[in-house]
Amino acid sequence: MGDTPQRSAHAGTGGTPVATSHEGPAGASARVAERPGNPGRPDGGLGGGLTLAAGTTVLVVIAAIAIFLVAKAVPALRANTESFWTFEGWFPNDNPPQFGIGALAFGTVLSSLLALLMAVPVALGIALYLSHYAPRRLGNALGFLIDLLAAVPSVVFGLWGRDYFAQPVADLSAWLNRYFGWIPIFGDGPYGNSILLGSVVLAIMVLPIITSLSREVFRQTPTANEEAALALGATRWEMIRTAVLPYGRPGVIAAVMLGLGRALGETIALALTLGSTYAISFNILESGGNSIAANIANRFAEANDTGRGALIASGLVLFAITLIVNITARAIIYRRREFTESAA
Repeated sequence: MGDTPQRSAHAGTGGTPVATSHEGPAGASARVAERPGNPGRPDGGLGGGLTLAAGTTVLVVIAAIAIFLVAKAVPALRANTESFWTFEGWFPNDNPPQFGIGALAFGTVLSSLLALLMAVPVALGIALYLSHYAPRRLGNALGFLIDLLAAVPSVVFGLWGRDYFAQPVADLSAWLNRYFGWIPIFGDGPYGNSILLGSVVLAIMVLPIITSLSREVFRQTPTANEEAALALGATRWEMIRTAVLPYGRPGVIAAVMLGLGRALGETIALALTLGSTYAISFNILESGGNSIAANIANRFAEANDTGRGALIASGLVLFAITLIVNITARAIIYRRREFTESAA
């Protein structure tokens, strides 16, 4: 044992030097990384310039859209003789014009929130089954089929909801009113194209988005966390509840926000399934309801100059709502730095 040389980082001690052999290359690589214009640098060079240009282009496009909407909406807003925020009618072609965004914004938010209320539990259940319960081959096959729902055009969902799903929803509405009519949202009919029908169609449309993103988030849970929970005697569900769900919470919230943005901007499906009325009502069963995007699709062909300006003004409100939703989703993600860093 005495003949074994001791390892030392200093050459003068007589031991085997360890770190000195790497000192020169490490310093050289550091100098190369600090050299201006190096493409490998994350904050400079060609890659950094392209990234900066792409990000700037996105901001310029968003600003250009906002400027266009404001410029086209101001003349109609000045000609409006009613409160744009509280008036529930839509008569921009009359003389004098009268229109308001209140009922449209209410219908947009209500239908989207109801869609999320129906879609999120189902999407999370499917995502957990595909990521932690189903065999790998079965999970991949089912995940592929669910992803195909996102490729179906919205007009197909709208036609299916109007022609084949309207009657089952009407029967469900009558049943809900019969047994739960004491709740204000389950009021009397007539039943038909309603907020409930539009919300069900929206829930099916946002289901693949929330499911796919949540599934990928759950798969990113560190294996060590899952194995530690199982080693402590947790069941599979207890492991999911204590290790998987807390880790994936920011990603799930972001997925839900993206689904909300998809629901808020949906046009054709709601234009075919809502009743196109202009009234604020919490009764989701009766025929009626409307949304900003559906109203633009239904009214644009018959609108005059003031009417088109009014529709563009409503589009500006929808633009602001979706922008706020996306900013909120991004803020939620960045509140958990460990999630973004591990997913990178």
